[in-house]
Amino acid sequence: MERKRTRIDIIHDMIISIQKKGGKIKPTHLMYKANLSYNQMNSYLEELIEKGMITKVEEKNSTYFVITEKGCSLAQKIIEMKSFEESFGL
Repeated sequence: MERKRTRIDIIHDMIISIQKKGGKIKPTHLMYKANLSYNQMNSYLEELIEKGMITKVEEKNSTYFVITEKGCSLAQKIIEMKSFEESFGL
C-alpha cells in the first residue's frame, strides 16, 4: 500500500510543477499537476506566498503563480534532503 504524501512532498510537487512550466503556472494547471483539490491547493498557496516562495501575478485577465529565487532554493534543498534519506535507505 502506498504511503500518503507528506507536507514536504506536496510542497515539492507544487514547486517542481511550477518550474517545469517555465517558472509560471495557472492555478488550474498547478492543481492538476500537483494532484491537489482546490481547497488543498489554496491552503498551500497561501503559505508559500506568505513565506516568499512564490508570487501571484495577474496578467490580461489571467492569474499565474511564479516561483521566486527562494522557492527555487527550497526545491533544491528538498531534493538534497530526499537524496540523503535514500542514501541511508530510509
